[in-house]
Amino acid sequence: MSNPNPGSGAPPARRGRWERYKVTGPFSPQDLAGLWGAIAGVVLLAVLLGWALDMKGGVVIVAAIPFISSWFDSKRILFQFDAAGARIGNVLLPWNDVTQFVVAMPPSSEEVLIGARLRQSATLPAGARLPQAHPDMPAPLYVAVQRHKFDLTKMVTKARKYAPAHIQIIVAEPSGERVAS
Repeated sequence: MSNPNPGSGAPPARRGRWERYKVTGPFSPQDLAGLWGAIAGVVLLAVLLGWALDMKGGVVIVAAIPFISSWFDSKRILFQFDAAGARIGNVLLPWNDVTQFVVAMPPSSEEVLIGARLRQSATLPAGARLPQAHPDMPAPLYVAVQRHKFDLTKMVTKARKYAPAHIQIIVAEPSGERVAS
């Protein structure tokens, strides 16, 4: 996207929330049951409203689909960043609290660890807890994602496109840390 004020030094405008990088977890039986339960409930509500109020049931279904979809999607997101900030597990962080994303790929694991280093004075939101320390992850806040769902190149590309300029992506390896390129 081009800068609307070339030469002004202003960052390019961000287009919207759909511009994001996310990694989701696998489908769980409980989440799938919740999804189908929500769909069945909405259809039943649509039928009842159609019968009791002589209302078009399709209106209820169409109005509920975005809410059901976003609820289901949010239950599966393990890591995400977008124009508003970053989400690591269930912890939402504003951009000004994050200094680096850290990626660790333990050699003998089917998982990749994605974490965040926070600025010194940052505090976690109420109720948020740090996971147990992992020997391969130097960042205190992290999640484990399936290796086949993670793409470092895509993460770096998306971060360059719309994350704040101060954010670095660091790869933690047994030999040390390096900036991802």
